[in-house]
Amino acid sequence: MGNFHNNPLPNNHFRKDWQERVKTWFNQPGRKQRRYRNRVRRAAALGARPTQTLRPAVHCPTVRYNMKVREGYGFTLAELKQAGIPRREARGLGIKVDYRRRNLSEEGLKVNVDRLQEYKSRIIVFSKRTRRSVLRKKEGKEDDSGKDKRYTRSDVPVKQVDSNTYTREAVALPTPAHEPPRKITSEERGVNAYETLRAAWQWEKDANKRIQASKKPDEQ
Repeated sequence: MGNFHNNPLPNNHFRKDWQERVKTWFNQPGRKQRRYRNRVRRAAALGARPTQTLRPAVHCPTVRYNMKVREGYGFTLAELKQAGIPRREARGLGIKVDYRRRNLSEEGLKVNVDRLQEYKSRIIVFSKRTRRSVLRKKEGKEDDSGKDKRYTRSDVPVKQVDSNTYTREAVALPTPAHEPPRKITSEERGVNAYETLRAAWQWEKDANKRIQASKKPDEQ
């Protein structure tokens, strides 16, 4: 094999025994089964917990898809406040929080607040201080046999939940109510939507000017 022009000289190495140094991945199916068994074991140790985090119901963007409802990233601070859930405790309850999203309509706010309240009615929260409080309420630290009184799950009052409403699945998304097609009325034809929105935008923009103009007669 010859060399032409300014190309490098051929120096091929065909005796490197690459089969001895290649990395194989034959244990991948076995590791998959092991990860699955570990997830099942951890889920059984944690008890009855929701299978996934709770997310808000939002509408898809653009005019083409805005009639569809899907799960968003997280609930806004206004939604958590109206539902009575502290934002720092929301993640511990399995609720996603989105600090950037804003509520643009009262209907969307009400839908997600109802979603949070329905989720609150389903969950049962055990306090981390339960063992300490139960031991303090007991009289003495030892029983008749001389052994220490240990904390048991039967000592904790458990909220009774209807078995028909209890589920580990997430709260279902609401079904959007679409208005059936109808004829446009004469009153609707007489309204110019662009002029109405433009006038409302200008009125909001000139709010500071109206406030300043109302203060001038008082100063004189």
